[in-house]
Amino acid sequence: MALIKADKLGVSVAKDPSLMTGAIPKRHWMDTPAVFKPGNYAYPTKPSIMEYHKFPNPREWNPEEEDWKLPENWQEILLKGLKERLDKFRSLKVFMDCCVRCGACADKCHFFLGTGDPKNMPVLRAELLRSVYKNDFTRAGKILGRLAGARPLTFNVLKDWFMYFYQCTECRRCSVFCPYGIDTAEITMIGRELLHLVGVNINWILEPAANSNRTGNHMGLQPHTFKDNIGYLCDDIEDITGIRVEPTFNRKGAEVLFITPSADVFAEPGIYTAMGYLLLFHHIGLDYTWSTYASEGGNFGLFTSNEMMKKLNGKMYNEARRLGVKFILGGECGHMWRVVHQYMDTMNGPADFMDEVPTSPITGTRFENARSTKMVHISEFTADLIKNGKLKLDPSRNNHRKVTFHDSCNPARAMGMLDEPRYVLNNVVNNFKEMPENTIREQTFCCGSGTGLNTDEIMELRMRAGLPRANAVRHVADKYGVNTLSCVCAIDRATLTSLMNYWNPDVQVCGVSELVGNALVMDGEKERETGLRFEPLEGTEG
Repeated sequence: MALIKADKLGVSVAKDPSLMTGAIPKRHWMDTPAVFKPGNYAYPTKPSIMEYHKFPNPREWNPEEEDWKLPENWQEILLKGLKERLDKFRSLKVFMDCCVRCGACADKCHFFLGTGDPKNMPVLRAELLRSVYKNDFTRAGKILGRLAGARPLTFNVLKDWFMYFYQCTECRRCSVFCPYGIDTAEITMIGRELLHLVGVNINWILEPAANSNRTGNHMGLQPHTFKDNIGYLCDDIEDITGIRVEPTFNRKGAEVLFITPSADVFAEPGIYTAMGYLLLFHHIGLDYTWSTYASEGGNFGLFTSNEMMKKLNGKMYNEARRLGVKFILGGECGHMWRVVHQYMDTMNGPADFMDEVPTSPITGTRFENARSTKMVHISEFTADLIKNGKLKLDPSRNNHRKVTFHDSCNPARAMGMLDEPRYVLNNVVNNFKEMPENTIREQTFCCGSGTGLNTDEIMELRMRAGLPRANAVRHVADKYGVNTLSCVCAIDRATLTSLMNYWNPDVQVCGVSELVGNALVMDGEKERETGLRFEPLEGTEG
């Protein structure tokens, strides 16, 4: 496989040369402090945003300074918070106790592969919390101390937590290879929850969460703005196809409530994915409505705390109840689907006010996998339409694209959706190539900037973390001429665009539904000369 060299970034991967030669490091990891400098940490949360969330200790502070303006009893607060979570989540105690440090996870993390920093090995990232657990909650740690892997909770430990729990995208690739099934993402989530208790957190996560709670979406778009943005996409669709699409909003009695990440409505390349949704629903005559109240599928609560996750996830179910729909159809989003499939039942309870089993009004297919959640993924919905011959498709309209597919971490690993997007792609494009098998499906590499880390102040760190994914794309670009990386996640569409611009500038990023929209042959359409990006189709360039 072709190899992109990490030194393109122009700086060494690690300060300690021994880390790059295989020699034993000169200092124990416990004695190696986290060093904060511009570019290796995300900006702290604005005090006004913390006050909105009613989070403790809102203030201005700088991670590069030694005074983080913590509460006087911050150690007591954190240890009490850890004890509460050990008592509440049996899985956390199991994860703290059962690791044997076999190292199976070490080279599976994109952050470790990209930075060469040992503390980015999942086993050692978990050890940052486990060492404190051993010191204060185990007999061996209290007696043997450091010999048992224990260390007291000091300011340097807190700095480790902030540095490395925000260098984990909760992608869960490490858990695929762990012989004990330790889910390091869950440890990261607990670590971040603990940091919130003393007011140590990042703005890029909490401000979108505040916006979503206040207006229904991450950008804080007001209902009329959200509706207008979709109207502009309908104008573009009419220019391209001659077809006028007329979506409805907040309509009671619709069969289906459609919810997608708000990035699909306001930002490239997501807007082209949204145009694909609109064309598809018009094509099949789906009785659906958008909501300007639940106008966000993404859930930044997954990156914040269990309570925040529960609160934001509840918005779409309350809206489905209010509108009286039969089921929810969800767009191309990563963390929305992890929250729905892995947490919704225990957080918000079964959505038993909708149909017992979501059933396609077009094909009659019963989506048994959505019996509890009442939510159907757009890719499985579209695959079912294709399988039942309900779509008129001309895949040659995508001949200007040679496509590969990035399995977004949460739909792939968290909900097991591996084949449906590929089935769709193989019916809407003529040139589809897979990346190497150890970089896709359950073993897919992360985009490198998920879980709220897609902020510009850590761009170099993001480019390092995304290197394994970029390297796999480079392989198929060089071997097959791939020029398009498709995916089913809004964060991926945003982060992979930056990643490709840096590592593989000839590769564009798109959603699967954009390619569906390109291929759809609409009744009454004018002769198509461009795709949804107004790019000329093959054979129409002149």
